Amino acid sequence: MISAVTWVPKGASKISPVVAEPPSKDEIEEILKTGALRRSGDSDEDEQVDMDVDDSKDADEVAHALATAEALSKDQGDKGSHFQDIADGLRELDMDHYDDEDDGIELFSTGLGDVYYPSNDMDPYLQNKDDDNDDEEIEDMTIKPTDAVIVCARNEDEVSHLEVWIFEESEDGDSNMYVHHDIILPAFPLCTAWLDCNLKSGDKGNFIAVGSMEPAIEIWDLDLIDEVQPFLVLGGVSKKKKKGKKTSVKYKKGSHRDSVLGLAWNKEVRNVLASASADKTVKIWDVVSGKCAVTVEHHRDKVQAVAWNQHSPEVLLSGSFDQSIVMMDMRSSNQVSNEWCVTADVESLAWDPHSEHSFVVSLENGTVQGFDVRASLDTDSSSKPSFTLHAHDKAVSSVSYNPAAPNFLATGSTDKMVKLWDLSNNQPSCVASQNPKAGAIFSIAFSDDSPFLLAIGGSKGRLEVWDTLSDLGVGGRFGKYSNRTIDPPPTD
Repeated sequence: MISAVTWVPKGASKISPVVAEPPSKDEIEEILKTGALRRSGDSDEDEQVDMDVDDSKDADEVAHALATAEALSKDQGDKGSHFQDIADGLRELDMDHYDDEDDGIELFSTGLGDVYYPSNDMDPYLQNKDDDNDDEEIEDMTIKPTDAVIVCARNEDEVSHLEVWIFEESEDGDSNMYVHHDIILPAFPLCTAWLDCNLKSGDKGNFIAVGSMEPAIEIWDLDLIDEVQPFLVLGGVSKKKKKGKKTSVKYKKGSHRDSVLGLAWNKEVRNVLASASADKTVKIWDVVSGKCAVTVEHHRDKVQAVAWNQHSPEVLLSGSFDQSIVMMDMRSSNQVSNEWCVTADVESLAWDPHSEHSFVVSLENGTVQGFDVRASLDTDSSSKPSFTLHAHDKAVSSVSYNPAAPNFLATGSTDKMVKLWDLSNNQPSCVASQNPKAGAIFSIAFSDDSPFLLAIGGSKGRLEVWDTLSDLGVGGRFGKYSNRTIDPPPTD
């Protein structure tokens, strides 16, 4: 499954990402101590048992094959010579003692006739064989400034990782998409947030924060390939002790105490990251110092989502399973600026990039509601939504505003549908809908660079990109906000 999708701005990635230095012996020992490379529930004893079982199973299979071949050769008489050949071949291979024959074998013998060439250039069998492959590999590993980059957080066969995809657009409408590299994660990822605050030196970087089932927030450098450790970890467990059947956990200072469900990077105050957690808190982190600056405890249940206001970067929204949305001015974080009640658990929320006063929230019951913060001036209508939209049959897990076209909203649901809406005059109307064959939808996101491209991730684990402008309804209503030429609808 894909639990989160995030676009990386064009030109933010290094043209030639660097292969990470292998970890030192001390770093490897530290990784092994943390258990980051071991799946939950695994143990050395389990591995030894599995190995013994596999060995005995292989031996049984060889013996069974040998016996079967001999029996068939006897039953078939003269016609069984073929089966006798098989039996002789199996006996000659002596598979029962295959692993015992390593001693004395020269793995790197010089081959027939001991033919040796001082260099590969002199070997006629190697000349000009790899040049084309090398050129293709270099081209595939190059990230051009015009390439769109999408990061997927996914889990497959109990292995969690980030996939960095390259999406190449072309003028003729055809596109090419492939995985550039991936990053193995130690825990199931739940949310991501891209950030350009350079944690090393210089002006900008290319990092992604990952929230997971663990209380720690990991920040990975996307310009490093084959990296095995995050660049920075915010919070997390510092020590675990077993006392009988109970395990005591000691957390790092300022850490969350449960899963991290939502992340939001502040694009104006670029060293600031907000996090929402199942421990009912919202935390504000300084990613440069690696410390928690503020902890907010205004919610009574799990906090699912957080979002910064692009027009007022000090204003933060948070949505919770306590069926409330809280707005805070983080300059005075101990005081709630406003609060709204909704009819179900909050799944996601987003500020309208075209209006500093408006936001939408999506709910577990399939509803999307819009709010205007200016309504708080009227105490009688402070909790009343601007609109209520019964968008889907199941939970609306993700919403995304189009960055170029006002009043253009996308919604994704666990009912497997993605829908596009026109919110003009607070009277939503569905412009287009699609089942992208991605399973239950968990995450959608419009691209800032190519505003009508919508990335989609869901339970089937396959990344989809919908060119929404190719839909006639979208082109008719919002095409004027695109710099692309739109083909007129066909006429009879």
